[in-house]
Amino acid sequence: MLNEPTLEKLRTMRLQGMATSWLEQNADAATTQLAFDERFGLLVDAEWTHRDNKRLSRALKEAKLKASQACVEDIDYPAQRELDRAVMRQLASCRWVKERQAVLITGATGTGKTYIACALAQQACRKGFRSGYWRAGRLFDELRLAHADGSYMRLLARLARCDVLVIDDFAMAPVTDAQRHDLLEILDDRYETRSTVITSQLDPVDWHDYLADPTLADAICDRIVHHAHRLVLKGPSRRKEKPANNK
Repeated sequence: MLNEPTLEKLRTMRLQGMATSWLEQNADAATTQLAFDERFGLLVDAEWTHRDNKRLSRALKEAKLKASQACVEDIDYPAQRELDRAVMRQLASCRWVKERQAVLITGATGTGKTYIACALAQQACRKGFRSGYWRAGRLFDELRLAHADGSYMRLLARLARCDVLVIDDFAMAPVTDAQRHDLLEILDDRYETRSTVITSQLDPVDWHDYLADPTLADAICDRIVHHAHRLVLKGPSRRKEKPANNK
């Protein structure tokens, strides 16, 4: 039996993982001695893995995570950081995503807030969810431009489609009235439908004062603060300890 026509058919059907595995099997004398069911199972597993890797690669590309290599397995737990392993294991299960909950990560500059937020978003991608990353300042800039060019509703819809939306470095600069309204629109779309991760140097108990509008502050905090998982990172800046590895 000639292998080339079979390979061509597998590739035409876009079964690239199976085609590659079949070539590898034929080159391995030990594998060729396996029963048909065992070899076929290996081929199916190879195709499954190939497609899952492609899906994950595509999801991570769309997410545009700042810490693109971040993963929950590489998070550090020094005592001074006071980061609970049990809590992180629970978050790594992505149950909070399935239950459409939020995660708030606070701490001083350099304590690894962005890395942990990106690691949680990456874990969500691995579990089959869609993630998106935005620095708060740039997000507000994009929203301002969207108002001007008529793409505002499309941008809101794009943000709403993210199963996990990371808003990084929130409350780093004074907020305008337009930004308060935009933030409320985003969080209202996501309330009890999608999950949000927010990082900030400012403790959430001070967000109400920061937003500086009692009515909008009440609405925003009610949608994100009261039922969120809280991670409070402590200790010195990890950039000073590990300039190339802020985990």
